[in-house]
Amino acid sequence: MNQSSSSLSSLTAISPIDGRYAKATASLRPIFSEFGLIHSRVKVEVTWLLQLTNSAHLNDVASLSEAAQARLMALVDNFDETAAARVKEIEATTNHDVKAVEYWLKESVKGDAELEAISEYFHFACTSEDINNLAYALMLQQGRSAIISKQTTLLNELRDLAHRYADMPILCRTHGQTATPSTLGKEFANVAHRLKGQIDHFAAIAILGKLNGAVGNFNAHFSAYPQVPWEDLASATVEQLGLSYNPYTTQIEPHDYIAELCHNLQRINTILIDFSRDMWSYISIGYFKQRLIANEVGSSTMPHKVNPIDFENAEGNLGIANALSAHFAEKLPISRWQRDLSDSTVLRNLGSAYGHSLIAYNALAKGLSKTEVDADKLAQDLDDNWEVLAEPIQTVMRRYHIEQPYEKLKALTRGKKINAAVLREFVEQLNLPAAVKEELAALTPARYIGNAAAKAKQI
Repeated sequence: MNQSSSSLSSLTAISPIDGRYAKATASLRPIFSEFGLIHSRVKVEVTWLLQLTNSAHLNDVASLSEAAQARLMALVDNFDETAAARVKEIEATTNHDVKAVEYWLKESVKGDAELEAISEYFHFACTSEDINNLAYALMLQQGRSAIISKQTTLLNELRDLAHRYADMPILCRTHGQTATPSTLGKEFANVAHRLKGQIDHFAAIAILGKLNGAVGNFNAHFSAYPQVPWEDLASATVEQLGLSYNPYTTQIEPHDYIAELCHNLQRINTILIDFSRDMWSYISIGYFKQRLIANEVGSSTMPHKVNPIDFENAEGNLGIANALSAHFAEKLPISRWQRDLSDSTVLRNLGSAYGHSLIAYNALAKGLSKTEVDADKLAQDLDDNWEVLAEPIQTVMRRYHIEQPYEKLKALTRGKKINAAVLREFVEQLNLPAAVKEELAALTPARYIGNAAAKAKQI
C-alpha cells in the first residue's frame, strides 16, 4: 500500500478515538466532527434569520410564510454529508469556514423568490464568532447529554452493586495496611455518592452564548436599525437555541462556562480514576475474580495471565481526558484584548476530551461486567486479621474508665498477628461488666461493620 495515499479509516486514523476506539465513540461523531460543527453553524444562522424575519421591529424585512419558514428549517433538519461537502468546497475558495456556510445558505435558497428576497439577512450584523460560539455551545450541550447518559449508566451499576453487596463484610486498608472493616456494598456506595454529586453539578452548568457583534456592543446592528431592541432579539435567539444568554462579552463569549464544564468533567473522571485503581488493587489481592473468555489471551508469553485490562484502559483514557480538559480550562478563558484566534484550534479539540471519557466509561462498564466477588477470599482475609478489633475493645475500655486502654491494645497488637483466642483472653482479664465481656467475646472482624450495610442500602 502506498502510505502517502492511504484513505481515512479506522485503521489509518491518527487518533485512536476515530481508529481503535471508533465504535465506542461513534455517538459523538455527529456532534464534534467537522460535519457536526458545520451543521451547528447552519442551525445558528437559520435561527437568527428567522428571528429577524419574525420581528415586528424590522419593518422593511418581509415576514416569511409558514411554508418558507419550513423550507429554511428543512436546511437544518435535512443537513447531510453531501451538504457539508459542498460547504467545504465553498470554503476552499473563501478560505473562511463561517463565510462558506453563509454562501451555502444563499446558494441553497436560490430559485425560491420569497427566500431569495431576504437572503442578504443571512449572517446579518454578525461576526464569525457570533456563529461559532453558539455552534460550539450547541455541540457541548449535545456532547454533555451523551456522556451524562453513560455516566448515569455507571452510577446505576455502582448503586446496584452497593445494594447487592450491602451486607458483605470486607477488610479495609488505610495506608495500604489492614484496618477497620466495612462492607463491599458501602465501598461501592461511597463512589456512587461522589459520582452523583458531580454529575448533578455537571448537568446544572449553564451553557452560554452571545450574539452581539464584533466587540460585544451591537455596533453594526444599531448603525442599520438604531431603534431596534437588539439585545432582546439576541437574547431571544440564544434562548431559542436552548442556551443561556451572556450579556457582557468582547468579540468572543469568554468561555468561562467551558472551563467550568471541563473542571467538573475532571472531577467526575478523577473519581473514576480512583475507583479504577481500587478495583485493579482488589483484583490483584484476589477480592474479585475476572470471568474467563475462552479465546482471549492475557499475555503473549505467560499463558496463565488474566489481566485487569478494562480498568487499566479506563484509567489511561480518563487521564488523557483530564489532561485535555485542564488545558481547555486554562487556555480558553484567556484572549488578548477583544479577540485573538488562539482559541479556534483549541475549541476544535473539545470532542477529544469527551471521546476519551466515553472510551473510559465503556471500559469501566465492561470491566465491572467481567468481575465476580470471591466471597471466600474476603471472609478469609477478615479471619486472618483479628487485630482490627483492637479499636472497638480499647474504645469500650475508655467508656468504662480503664486506664491506658489504647496503650494496652497497642502493646498487644501493633505489628503483630493475633487470633480470636488471644483477644478473648485479653478481654476476660479486663475489669468490665460480664455482659460487656460477652459482647466483646462475640465480636468478630466480619461483624465489626458499624452502619455500613444500612448506608449501602440507602444510596
